[in-house]
Amino acid sequence: MMHVVLADDSLLIRQGVRSLLEDIDGVEVVAECNDADELLAAVAEHQPDVVVTDIRMPPGHTDEGIRAALRIREERPSTGVVVLSQYSEPEYVLMLFENGSDGLAYLLKERIGDIDQLEHAVRAVAGGGSSVDPEIIDVLVRGRARSSGPLSRLTPRETEVLAAIAEGLNNTAIAERLVLSDKAVAKHINSIFAKLDLGGSDDVHRRVKAVLLWLSA
Repeated sequence: MMHVVLADDSLLIRQGVRSLLEDIDGVEVVAECNDADELLAAVAEHQPDVVVTDIRMPPGHTDEGIRAALRIREERPSTGVVVLSQYSEPEYVLMLFENGSDGLAYLLKERIGDIDQLEHAVRAVAGGGSSVDPEIIDVLVRGRARSSGPLSRLTPRETEVLAAIAEGLNNTAIAERLVLSDKAVAKHINSIFAKLDLGGSDDVHRRVKAVLLWLSA
């Protein structure tokens, strides 16, 4: 059983997210929290596998969720954290991933009704991996593509593949989403990493980390 601690200052949102989480096979919500202090105390008490937290909570309603997430990852590396946000501003996700992406996910609240995306994020961080909302990746990729940096070298199709890689999708899932063959996906990925000087890897989470670190540079 995967134990989850949930934090959001809105009771209605907490109830909704809890219901969705407990629809995921093998997930149990062991505590609900209203603010960052309650969240940190609940993590210390329950030692959960995963934390799902809002980005803005009392007292400041700024970036308490991100700061709590980073503290939790520092103090309890075995606990994964999914940060939920209604904001698509890139600076929040770049702040979250500033020192690495292992065990961290950033998901827009508008996506949590999609149980598959929520489940993907929860299971990814529980396994030490990472996940980023595709809308955020799109914002990051488009923003960097306008620059004169290496990302501007990518073709439109390579940009789509890069966004899918950063979400944590494997080659087969990318092929299904973009209606490509596995061979074509592999060819695009080799080209992407060559252009970005990242080097190839078959490990999905390492690819996610490399892409996010590059995007945040």
